[in-house]
Amino acid sequence: MRIECIKNGNMDNNAYLLTDEETGECAVVDPGFADDALLNKVKQLTGKLKYILLTHRHFDHILGAKAIKELTGAKICIHPKDACGLSNAAFSLADAIGVKQEALSPDYTFTSDSKVKLGNATVIVLETPGHTIGSVSFLCGDNLLTGDTLFRLGAGRTDLPTGNYERLLDSLKKLANLPGDYRVYPGHGKASTLDVERTLNPFVIEALKA
Repeated sequence: MRIECIKNGNMDNNAYLLTDEETGECAVVDPGFADDALLNKVKQLTGKLKYILLTHRHFDHILGAKAIKELTGAKICIHPKDACGLSNAAFSLADAIGVKQEALSPDYTFTSDSKVKLGNATVIVLETPGHTIGSVSFLCGDNLLTGDTLFRLGAGRTDLPTGNYERLLDSLKKLANLPGDYRVYPGHGKASTLDVERTLNPFVIEALKA
């Protein structure tokens, strides 16, 4: 699995392009904004881009989904507890900062054991609530895409609607207890590794002690 990070918008967002190298089939993760950098990349992938995978409901992770779906026909996927953010700007927090949002419906919603086939590769969906009630992370090979659950030496905030610090700690513990090491790709900021986060991230250390 090849992973390409595309800096997206003006909030240090990371959108990711996942590509199965054997078949060329692709998915985009968290297209927060329909900016030129992302859309120019997506335009090259018509017929290959199969899914738009969303880690959670917030506007800065979903607003580009509509334009990408219109360009490619890719299927929008999100956890059912966060699907309301696609259709309602109050739940995505877009209205809180005056950002326009057009309503969407998901094509698929994840379950606790969802797996997304991408060519010959598999993306495993991990439920990791805490930042929002429907937050998920994606495990593909030795790569872990964590949205706003786990950052490099940090973790997602829990003071927004449906955020919950105890749930977040449970989710961080779940990720930290995965066997082996993984390359960690967060929704904002720099990449890391799970071993680094287990050792140095104060939130992960707290979660492991709980």
